[in-house]
Order: sequence, then structure tokens, then C-alpha cells
Amino acid sequence: MENTIAKKVASLLLEINAIKIRPNDPFTWASGWKSPIYCDNRLSLSHPHARTYIKHALSSKIQEQFADVEAIVGVATAGIPQGALIADALGIPFAYVRSKPKGHGMTNMIEGELKAGAKVVVIEDLISTGGSSLKAAAALKEAGIEVLGMAAIFTYGFDLSVNNFKEAGIPLVTLSNYDAMLELALEQDYIKAEDIDSLKSWRVAPSEWNQ
Repeated sequence: MENTIAKKVASLLLEINAIKIRPNDPFTWASGWKSPIYCDNRLSLSHPHARTYIKHALSSKIQEQFADVEAIVGVATAGIPQGALIADALGIPFAYVRSKPKGHGMTNMIEGELKAGAKVVVIEDLISTGGSSLKAAAALKEAGIEVLGMAAIFTYGFDLSVNNFKEAGIPLVTLSNYDAMLELALEQDYIKAEDIDSLKSWRVAPSEWNQ
């Protein structure tokens, strides 16, 4: 079942061109890493069939994994619309966390109303290293909020991110992942068989790939 959902979400993301795979013409991330893939899950918001499937699939996974959830919190910016959709589907409160405190007014970092000790699930659209996501979770904990876990649409599955979440003690659940996407992309001829080894090696050592 998990692999079926992972492949379905990967199929939707490839279909709407949210995932672009270019092993021979790699993208450059802000970190300087070369990447054969670019994933922009925000595009799903513009496609009702993809948006609706992702909303229901994430909502169901959250109910299964975090049954005590009392509120949903999105990570700015891409996690905000996804989180709002899920909170609406579950009929529970929504708030979001800024990347840094607002520079004027109330100088809030957390926007919305969350009661002290509220049990929340944090929403991201994409997990790479997990740095910004875990920073948001830390801000919530400092504010006295209980973070049950984090949910996202897609993860690259880097060892670095796995270790970061483990060290932070925050469970992470995702709908799809890099390995499931590669399997599907090969089946549907989005990629060539001769590119598989290079694409797999990127996930293992992204900072060294194509250097």
C-alpha cells in the first residue's frame, strides 16, 4: 500500500512537471550542490486532481500516524497552502511558522493561534536536508507546543536528513520518495536505464555528485 501511494504521488508530480529530471544537464542548488532533479511541489496547487489526491493522502497518513493531532502547522512558504488544505480536511486549527520573526508589528515567528501544549503535526512540501523544517519545529517547541511529527509530500531520503530528524526526535512521514520516483520514472520512460546508476549515486552522496 505504501509503495502504491508513493508511486501514485510520483506519477502525479511527473505528470504535472513538478519533478524535472536532467542527469546530463543538472540543476544547481543554493548550497552549490549539483542535482539531476528539481522538485517543485507548489505546482500541485494549480492542478485540482493532484492537489486533491495529495490533500486526502496526507490527511489519511496523519490520522493513521498521529491520531492525537490537535492542529496543523505549515512551514513558510510552501508548507502553508498544503497545511491549510489538510487542516481544513481534518477540521482542525491551522497556523504557520515563518523562517524568521516578522520584522515589524508583533514580530511573530508563529502566525495563528495555538493553545499552550497543543499537539501539532508540521507540514512541509519537500524534505531535502531537513534544516529549515527542523528549525520550524524547534521554534514551536520553544513556544510550548508539542510537535508530534512532520509530514511532507516528497523526500530525497538523504542520510543527512534521516539523521537530522532522528537526532531531533521528530518522526517524519512522507507520501513519496526519490527511490519510488526513480522506479516509476524508469517504468514510464521519463529516464533511461543507463542513467540509473548516476541518479542513484546522487542520493547517496549529493555533495560530491558531478563535481
